[in-house]
Amino acid sequence: MRKYFDSIRRIAGNVVTVNASDVGYDELAVIDSAHGDSFAQVIRLEGQQVSLQVFAGSQGVSNNDRVRFLHRPMQAPFSEDLLGRVLDGSGRPRDGRGEVTGEMIDLGSPPVNPVKRHMPDKMVHTGIPMIDVFNSLVESQKIPIFSVAGEPYNELLARIGLQANADIIILGGMGLRHDDYLKFRQTFEDGGVLGRAILFIHTAADPVVECLLVPDLCLAVGEQFALQGKRVLVLLSDMTAFSDSLKEISIVMEQIPSNRGYPGDLYTQLAKRYEKAVDFEGAGSMTVLACVTMPGDDVTHPVPDNTGYITEGQFYLRNGRIEPFGSLSRLKQQVNGKTRGDHRAIMDACIQLYALCRESREKRDMGFEMSAWDRKLLKYGNLFEQRIMDLSVNIPLFDALDRCWSILAECFEPAETGIRRSIVEEHWPASGNGAETEPAQEEEPAVAGS
Repeated sequence: MRKYFDSIRRIAGNVVTVNASDVGYDELAVIDSAHGDSFAQVIRLEGQQVSLQVFAGSQGVSNNDRVRFLHRPMQAPFSEDLLGRVLDGSGRPRDGRGEVTGEMIDLGSPPVNPVKRHMPDKMVHTGIPMIDVFNSLVESQKIPIFSVAGEPYNELLARIGLQANADIIILGGMGLRHDDYLKFRQTFEDGGVLGRAILFIHTAADPVVECLLVPDLCLAVGEQFALQGKRVLVLLSDMTAFSDSLKEISIVMEQIPSNRGYPGDLYTQLAKRYEKAVDFEGAGSMTVLACVTMPGDDVTHPVPDNTGYITEGQFYLRNGRIEPFGSLSRLKQQVNGKTRGDHRAIMDACIQLYALCRESREKRDMGFEMSAWDRKLLKYGNLFEQRIMDLSVNIPLFDALDRCWSILAECFEPAETGIRRSIVEEHWPASGNGAETEPAQEEEPAVAGS
């Protein structure tokens, strides 16, 4: 027999408060109103006071409506039919096709016990030298892209999804502009991967509550595919929009705010999602790559600050490039020693020389006299930025390593690179004639309208 509660005490924003008993946290409920049924989720319990988050918004809900609790968490259908589909933040079709049917799976289940996880040891190749060579992405890693508004972080995320060696790609868009959503879809379609991709899209025009469901939908579905032996890549953009939705709900619930108005459990809410990244022993894996926009380029903002404590590194996207300083993959040592014998040596040498190049640029800008060594470094810095750092560069790992060697050979003598002689003798390009000492010519800044 169904049990209804009709003591709705308060409606504020998308949160409805009702008097009820025998209710659990995260439990799903149905609000029976004159405008049709609305699904909601328990987000707060205070004695008999139960706060519900209404997924489609509280418009049309009145104090006379009845609430029925389903005594189970939010669920989503899972089947192979999800592949190639575009759905919204509640799992409803956004692509004009029929509803997805399949086995119902719970959202928000606990992360896998670390004891049951396989140690990450397989590289995810992306075709982007600044990732593959210098900060290798590893299966089951959780890593964010720190960026600011205006940087091509969504384009970078789409390209990684297009080129990464993964079986299933799951995109979770939160607060996306409509044209960003269309770019993701068009990129996957043109690249021929839409048939093995699933898109859960929440746009800025959709209800705020649905934004909070997107990561849970992506991760629950991805986990099921990983259990079937698939290598799953989950792309989330952007987790700052997700955190802002959390803040908006907490303000409506009159919670005591923490840093910059965000809820006090922001760390827990983020960790609950990121920690779902896993490599199952004897099965597949799920890798999580998330965009985190930093308001005012402030890395101490609560969202990137908390994210940095949870994840295993970060990529910094600045001026249209992945910055080598500040970017870090804490798991790269698990894989880059197994790729090619010169990988670690070339990684260390190129970054050290690029750091010296920046010092030489500062000396030049301050009017100091340039030595022959400074000129070599300036030339190297220009070539490294053009041939390796530029995001338009799209080459496999071994080709990227060979290109690094060719840049070194064009600018330096072998002994000047700081690389062990045995490695240099094996990999130094046969056509390398040592360094040229002509001053490096920096590109002139573009003039608007030219």
